[in-house]
Amino acid sequence: MSASPGGPPLALFDRDGVLIVDKPYQSDPDGIVWMPGAAAALRLARAAGFRIVVVTNQSAVARGLCSEADVQAFHRAMALTLEASGAHVDAWHYCPYHADAVIARYRIADHPDRKPNPGMILRALAQFGARAGASFLIGDRQSDLDAAARAGVPGFLYAGDQALDALVGAILAGRGSAELAKP
Repeated sequence: MSASPGGPPLALFDRDGVLIVDKPYQSDPDGIVWMPGAAAALRLARAAGFRIVVVTNQSAVARGLCSEADVQAFHRAMALTLEASGAHVDAWHYCPYHADAVIARYRIADHPDRKPNPGMILRALAQFGARAGASFLIGDRQSDLDAAARAGVPGFLYAGDQALDALVGAILAGRGSAELAKP
């Protein structure tokens, strides 16, 4: 699945509460509300040489509130909107598993992909041959930051109190080319 780390770094984003307003178990594309500066944040990271990956827990599948096909359709709708504004997501990783699932096949306690576990992040790093330390993750919960730390990726908490592109700009301003050159 991967080459040795040497590919472009990743800008990893949680979905709900970071790219879009967090609404419980949302799967209707008509209900998408973007966080301020979301598309601009992705464009900014791309311009700085980062690949863009979304990593999101989606327990609504395990709870029987939507299907994986619904999650994928939701992500396609998000991608179309972003593309129309000049932004692009390279990969969408989601975890449908939950310890309290009502659908048996999704009932897995402590699944390696479910944040705070790092499975989705590690898979994304391998997918693009990216170095963990040269990448970063933005999340709105401690579980996002814990997953990033477990994967060796710097994590940043987004409280929604500023435009997302302002946070990405600050992260990029704090990262010199020497840091990006580290293995």
